[in-house]
Amino acid sequence: MKVATFNINNINRRLPNLLRWLRAAKPDVVALQELKATDAEFPITAIEKAGYGAVWRGQKIWNGVAILARNAEPVLTRTELPGDRGDHEARYIEAAVRGVIVTSIYLPNGNPQPGPKFDYKLAWFARLKRHAKTLIKQNLPVVLAGDYNVAPTPLDIYPTKSWDMDALIQPKSRSAFASLVAQGWCDAIRETHPEKRIYTFWDYKRNRWPRDAGLRLDHLLLSPALAPRLAKAGVDKTIRGEDGASDHAPAWAVLRDR
Repeated sequence: MKVATFNINNINRRLPNLLRWLRAAKPDVVALQELKATDAEFPITAIEKAGYGAVWRGQKIWNGVAILARNAEPVLTRTELPGDRGDHEARYIEAAVRGVIVTSIYLPNGNPQPGPKFDYKLAWFARLKRHAKTLIKQNLPVVLAGDYNVAPTPLDIYPTKSWDMDALIQPKSRSAFASLVAQGWCDAIRETHPEKRIYTFWDYKRNRWPRDAGLRLDHLLLSPALAPRLAKAGVDKTIRGEDGASDHAPAWAVLRDR
């Protein structure tokens, strides 16, 4: 079972790129972020024609998350992260696919920091950790997939000081990610590539893609019940170089059969 996460950065604008990648990579489950489309604007006809069922939660202009399943219909379990009834941003969706719970997470960016946006990021992280702990206690096979907007360590960002004030690499952001993983989650990419610089995001500005000046922001965390099934993981980097590409590339993990 191949599970992927992909910040598509506007699903309708990048739809040709997405469909080409689905045909080539054939992921069984895909968590998408930054749909930048309302529920009604989600291109379900094209997705179904490509052989995927889908559940999604859209939002006008910003955010938006979805889960696709190849030759299957995801069973929707949640459309929002618990813990704040006043938070109406479309940043979390959760579904069961072939016996595995898969999320699509679009964690807040947090810039500029310090300030209310960074406070929201940390509060959202705290809610995620509470929910994640519940999933572990239930001994469920879970993939917490998504764009966490955190480069967890210096190995996850190209050598530079230009991001030092950015919310993506602040000590509090990294500490929040580390404390989540410490619950018992397995970082699939880092588990299979412990010392390798692997990136999933290259900003459009300052020629960062041609220079391979990237960050690893997109993660697949496997619950203790699922981690033993991890076979391999990686990033489909070349899609970032296509015309009209998202500024992210898909990260993926392959799970052995039970």
